[in-house]
Amino acid sequence: MLVRRAWILSGVVFAIAAMMGWGVWYGYGKLPRLPGVPEAPVVGVPEGALEHLPVPAYAGPHPRVMERPPEYFPFPITIGEIGPVETLFAGPSTYPFYCGENEVTHRQPLVDNHRREGVPVFALDEMGQKTDEVIGYSRDCSHATQVNYFYRSTNDGDFYPLEKANGDIDQVTVNGEVTDFIVRLETGTINRFFYAIAVLKGEGESAGKPSASNWNRRLIYQLRGGVGVGRRQGDISKGDIVTRRADQLARGYAIVFSTANQTSNHYNIWLAEDTARRLKKQFAALYGEPLYTVGVGGSGGAIQQYLFAQNAPGLLDAAIPLYSYPDMVSQTIYVFDCEPLEYFFDVVDADNPRWRDASERTVIQGLAASRDVKSRFRSLKKAVALFDGRYRDGTEGATECTQGWRGLVPLVNNPNFVHFIKSYADEVAEKTHWTHWEDLRQFYGADQTGYANSAWDNEGVQYGLQALVSGEISVDTFLRLNATIGGWKPQQDIADEKLWFMNGSLFPVDFSMWSEQNMQLGSLDRPAQRSRASRAAIEGIYRSGHVFLGDVEIPIIDLRHYLDGDLDMHHSSASFSARERIRRARGHADNQLIWVSHKRYTPLDEALDTMDRWMQNIIEQPDRGVAANRPVDAGDQCFDSEGNVMAVGSNVWNGEWNHQPTGVCMQEYPIYSTSRQVAGAPITDDVFKCALQPVERAVAKGIYGPYTEQIAEHINDMQRIFPTGVCNYSQPDLARPEGDLIPGENPVRIAGHMIEPDYRQPTDQLADDVDEAEPQPVSVSLPAGQRTN
Repeated sequence: MLVRRAWILSGVVFAIAAMMGWGVWYGYGKLPRLPGVPEAPVVGVPEGALEHLPVPAYAGPHPRVMERPPEYFPFPITIGEIGPVETLFAGPSTYPFYCGENEVTHRQPLVDNHRREGVPVFALDEMGQKTDEVIGYSRDCSHATQVNYFYRSTNDGDFYPLEKANGDIDQVTVNGEVTDFIVRLETGTINRFFYAIAVLKGEGESAGKPSASNWNRRLIYQLRGGVGVGRRQGDISKGDIVTRRADQLARGYAIVFSTANQTSNHYNIWLAEDTARRLKKQFAALYGEPLYTVGVGGSGGAIQQYLFAQNAPGLLDAAIPLYSYPDMVSQTIYVFDCEPLEYFFDVVDADNPRWRDASERTVIQGLAASRDVKSRFRSLKKAVALFDGRYRDGTEGATECTQGWRGLVPLVNNPNFVHFIKSYADEVAEKTHWTHWEDLRQFYGADQTGYANSAWDNEGVQYGLQALVSGEISVDTFLRLNATIGGWKPQQDIADEKLWFMNGSLFPVDFSMWSEQNMQLGSLDRPAQRSRASRAAIEGIYRSGHVFLGDVEIPIIDLRHYLDGDLDMHHSSASFSARERIRRARGHADNQLIWVSHKRYTPLDEALDTMDRWMQNIIEQPDRGVAANRPVDAGDQCFDSEGNVMAVGSNVWNGEWNHQPTGVCMQEYPIYSTSRQVAGAPITDDVFKCALQPVERAVAKGIYGPYTEQIAEHINDMQRIFPTGVCNYSQPDLARPEGDLIPGENPVRIAGHMIEPDYRQPTDQLADDVDEAEPQPVSVSLPAGQRTN
C-alpha cells in the first residue's frame, strides 16, 4: 500500500512538474523576441563605409534659405526602368542598407554588384520560385518600376488584382461621373526607397500611359511614422496605400507614398524631403501638376509635415498632421528622462509605498499615468521576479513612460543595439553604430572616438521642481531624486542591452528593462554626474532644419484621437507644444487648427473638406494670405465618440498651459506635461541645453516657493548635486544658434502662388514664461560664506 501511495504521489508530482514546465515553455514561446536571420541578410558593405571618422557638426545655412540643386534625372521613370539611386542634395548613400520587400510585385531587388556588397539575389527556377543559387548582390535595393491594377470588390470591400474580377467591381462617383473603383498602383524605387502612386484608373488609359480623367486634381502625400535609425529600405504593400487611403481614392484623390517618408526607416529630414521632391516630379510627369498637395500622416508622418512646412514651403501646400509632435529630436529631451525616473521609483526608492500606485509618478514625470491601466510588462515582470527581486514591486497600473516609450531609448541611443540586427551579417552588425545620432552624423558630427555626438543634455535639470513647490513631494525626496539621476553614459562607454529573450537567452539572470548599466547613477553622498551634450551637435541639428522652430505659413489642421487616458505615447500636449512654437516665431498661430476626437471617431474627411475650402480661398485670393483665407466656420474644436462637435472656437483649448480659464475641449480632453516642464521648462519642450545659474541665486530668487528655507538649509547638498548650477528656464536654449535662422521677409509658394508671410508682433515670450525679476534676498540663514547679496 505504501509503495502504491508513493508511486501515485510521485506520479502526481511528475504531472505537476510537467505541467509547470510546459507552462513555462509555452509562456517563453509567447514572449516577444528579435526577428531571426532573414533569407537574404546584408553580407557586406563597400570599402570604407564603416570607418567612423571624426566629422564636424553641420554649420551651413538652414534648409529654408538653402538653394536646392536642379534636378538632373529625366522623369518620368518608365515601366521596367529604375529610379535614381543617389540623392539630389541629401548626401551620399550610407551602408549597410537592408533591402525590404515589395509585397505588390513580390520581386527581388536588382543585382548591382558581384562583390558581396548588400544582400544576395537568388536565381529563379522554371516556376519562378527562388533557388539557393546566388546570382549576385544588391547593395542599393533597386526595383524596376511596375504597374498593377486593383479593384474593390462589392462582395467584401477588399481590393483584389483586376484579373480576378468576376462581376463584382464596385463603383464610385468622381467629378460627377460614375466609374469603376479600379486603382492604378505604380511601384518602384527612388533614392533607394520604395515609392507608390495610386490613382483611379482613367478613361482609355494603359499601364504605361495613365489618364487623369478620374482624378479630382488634388494630391495627398501620405507620410508614416515609427522610430527608425536608418540602414533599411522598409517594405511596401497594397495595404500601405490602396487599402489605407481607400476612402480618399473613392473621392478622386491621388495618393503618393515612399518608404523614405516612413520614419520607422530613418529620421533624416533632408533625405525625406529629397525623396518627396522627386516622387512629386514622377507624379507630375505622369498626371500633371496638382491643384494643391496636402500632407496626411501620423506621428513621425506628422513630424515630417511640420518640418517640410518649415524647411521647404511649397513641397506641401497644406498639412493634416495626425498624432503630431513638433519634431523627433526635441522628443528625446524628456523621453530620455523616462527610464532613469522609472529606475528611481522601482529600485532606488522602492521602499516608498507611494510609487507602487503608478498614477503618483505623474507628479515628477509629468506624463500621464494610471493605476487602472494594466502594464504591458506585467507578465514579463512576474517571470523575471523569480530571478530578480527588483521586479517584485507590486506596482499597480502603468505610466506613459513604460506603456509608450519603454524600449525606444536603447533604439535611439545605444550604438550596440537595434531590433533588426539579425538582418546583417555579424561582422557588419558589430562594426555599425546603431543610433539615431549616427544615422544623422552629417548634422550631429562625430568626435575623435568615431561615435556621433549626442544632443541630449540634463545638466542643471531639477527633476520634480514644480512638484516640490506645490508640496507634492518633500525636500528629502527632491534631493534624493536629483542626486540619484545622473545621465546616460557617453556613446563609447555604452554596453549591450540586457533584454533576456530578445538577446536569445533562456533565463533572465541578467535582465534589465531600465538599461541602468548605461546610466550614470549616484546617491546623496555621491551625486551622479549629469550628461553634457555637444553644443556643436545641438547647433548642427538646429541649423539643418531637424528642430521645429515654428516658422510655418501653410494651413495646418492638427488632428488626433485623445489617447492620454490609454497612456499612449501620442499625448495631446504635443499639439500645443507645436502651437506655442508657432506663436513664438510668428506672433500668432492662426494658420494652425487643433482638432481632438474621441478614439472611436476619426474626422479625417471633415478635415480634408475644411482644408479644401481653405485652399480654394487661397487659390482664389492669394493676396489675402493664409490666415485671412481660413473659412469663417473653421476653428479649434473637439468631437465626441459619435462625431458630434462638442465645442468650436478660439478659446476651447484654453487652460493652465496658456494661463486662461479652462475651455470646453480642454475640460473634456485635458492635457498633461513632461518631466522637463515639471522641472520648470516651457510647454514648447525645446530647451536642449538650459542656461545655468548658481544654486544660491536660485534660492535668492525664491524659485523653491514655500520650501526655499529648507532648500537653503541643504545648500551643501544642492551644490554637490548641481556643481555647475541649476537651470534658468527664463533664458533661451544656450545651444540655439544666434540670429534668425529663417529670415521672415521672404514670401512662400503655396499652391503655385507666392504668399507674403504673416508676422504679427513676433515675441520671444512663451505662454508659461514669467518675466525674470531682480533677485531678492530670502529670509533664511545660509551657511557662512555662502550668503547671497
